[in-house]
Amino acid sequence: MIEPLASRLGNYFYFFGAKGAFLQQLGRVEEARAAFNQAIALANTPAEAAHIRRHLDRLMRDSTSASS
Repeated sequence: MIEPLASRLGNYFYFFGAKGAFLQQLGRVEEARAAFNQAIALANTPAEAAHIRRHLDRLMRDSTSASS
């Protein structure tokens, strides 16, 4: 649902953070990881990057425990 906004918000860190969160909820781990990584790359401050990094770490931890 948010993909049509990509052309206007594609340089906005919050767009990719939200996209990653939605993809994570859908169980699309690899796509969520890519979105979170893009959000980190676009972060304006270390605090923003750290916030997204926590989401990424949780995603990876949850996906690892689900596959075990």
